[in-house]
This record gives sequence, structure tokens and C-alpha cells, in this order.
Amino acid sequence: MIDLQTLIDAQAAPLLRTDLQGQGRRIEGKVRDVYDRGDTLLLVSTDRVSAFDRVLGAIPFRGQVLNQLSAWWFEQTADVVANHLLAVPDPNVTLARKAHALPVEVVVRGYITGVTDTSLWTLYAAGEPAPYGLTLPAGLCRNARLPQPVITPTTKAAPGEHDARLSEAEVVGQGHVSAARWAEVREVALRLFARGSERAAAAGLVLVDTKYEFGVIDGQLTLIDEVHTPDSSRYWTADSHARSLRGEGEPEGYSKEFLREWLRDQGFKGEGAVPVMPPALLAQAAQRYIGVYEHLTGRPFDPARQPAGRRIADTLAKVADGLSDGLSEPSPTPDRSSHA
Repeated sequence: MIDLQTLIDAQAAPLLRTDLQGQGRRIEGKVRDVYDRGDTLLLVSTDRVSAFDRVLGAIPFRGQVLNQLSAWWFEQTADVVANHLLAVPDPNVTLARKAHALPVEVVVRGYITGVTDTSLWTLYAAGEPAPYGLTLPAGLCRNARLPQPVITPTTKAAPGEHDARLSEAEVVGQGHVSAARWAEVREVALRLFARGSERAAAAGLVLVDTKYEFGVIDGQLTLIDEVHTPDSSRYWTADSHARSLRGEGEPEGYSKEFLREWLRDQGFKGEGAVPVMPPALLAQAAQRYIGVYEHLTGRPFDPARQPAGRRIADTLAKVADGLSDGLSEPSPTPDRSSHA
């Protein structure tokens, strides 16, 4: 694991924004820079990090970890559902097929937890009879595993607004997604979560909950955005979770929930001025992001591969007319016939 001082020093030049001339029309993103190339997108993962629907700061090497880990996960789940990955021409960059994004995000939860006013645990502990339209058994304790994973969809909010949290019935009833499409999304999301949980357990981690985004390409459901990263998922170490259930502290979180918890302790709930996060805190967050990468992939993270903006531009010159030698190949389209 990279030492804390190296990560503190790395904050002197975080990758905050890119300006890739000739790579397409730039679309503003919250924590990534997106370039529209017609039928494809260039997704540049930066070190910017968000929580409470706001950009809060920069985690050293965050973009590189998320980009490479998500590409790894696309490979691990390609037999479950098609994805939009075409190539990874740079440690921070994904070339992806353009998809028609569904207007809902799918949150799958395997455990009852959370620190915000709208978290499943907070609503359940306050006596909400059916949080997110779910029927949950009585007597659950915080951080307990749910009898089976549950789904709590959200809408994709406009910039500066909070996502609307919906029940599954509302997703269909309000016309966000057809009943047939939602049934497919639901089945695929639960299978993805099962695969993610299996891989995490093998690495000594617990996949607590996760967010999936889906799109449609030529009528086929397609996994888009990123998947099972510390930004889109919440992880605990398995041993610390076991201790927490014995009343021995909180689980050790390996995700951006670490920052949310710190902000909550400062009294910040998403409104007003954001407390300044000290360099050591952001370095600790980086250690947790890198820890997820190393646990899951079994590969050491090499910060020397972190590219400067010039290197990104040079590398992307190779993808002007398609995939070039040495780039990652597209994931195969899965045979869904056996999953009907």
C-alpha cells in the first residue's frame, strides 16, 4: 500500500480537468470530463470527488483507480450483461459506445446501513413503515445483512438538485421505464450484485450496496458509466464488519462514505459552505480507494502510471479512427439465452 506521505505530496498536482482538443465536443460532468465523438464517448476520470450531490475536493489518483477498476469489473461481468466499454487507451480514459441512458439509477442494497437522513437505516430506525416502498422484517440492527438484496431506484437529477428516490412501483407507474424493461433491469441488477458480492467476498471485502446505470444500444440493455468502484459502491472489510456486529466499533469503510462520515461529524449535511478537508484526510481516502483496487484485482497500484494532461492527449491521438494496437478489446456481447 502506498504510504500516506506519498499521497499527501501527490495532492500538489491533482488531475482536475482536461482539455483535449480534437477529441470531440466537451460535455461538462461532475467528476469526469466527457467528450462526445458522435457514436462514441471519451470518458476521462479526474481526481474530483463528490458527495451530497456536490463536488467537494480531489482525492489523489482517484481517477486512475476508478477508471481501471471499472474496466476490470466490466470484464468480470461481461457474461451477465453487455457494457459500453470499447478500450482503455490511457490509465484515466475509457473509450465507450454511446448509449441511450435510462432515466433511473438502480441502487441495490445487501445491508441496512447509512449515515444520511435518507439512508435506509435512518428511515427504518425512525419507524418508517415501508421505506422506499420496501417491506422489511422487524428487529434488524444497523449494518446487518438483509434477508435478500433490495432495490431502491433514483432518478438522475439535474445539476444542483438531489436525486428523487422512488419505489420500484413508482418507476413503472410514473412512466420512467416500461414494466417489461424494468423487469429486465431488475433481474440483471440483482445478478450483477451477486457477482460483485462473490468477487468481493473472495477478496476479504463486503459489497454493501451499489449503484448501476443502464442504457440501451440497438434495443439491448447495456451497462454504462462505471461499476463496483469506491465511488459507485460501498465496501467494508469483512473482518471489521464481523466485529461491528459484535458491538466492537464501526465497519472499516472502503469507499467515499469515509468522507461523508467525516463531513457528517463536522455538521455538514450538504447545504452551506463545505468544510475544508485536510490533506491527510484526502490521503486516507486515497488509501481506501487504492485498497479496494488492490484487494479486488490482486494487482499492486502503481502511481507512476498517473499521466499528465499532455500524456493523455498524446495517447488519445491513437484512437482517432478506431481502436489501435495494444488497446483493450471490447467486451463480448453475452449469450443471454441461458439466462431467460
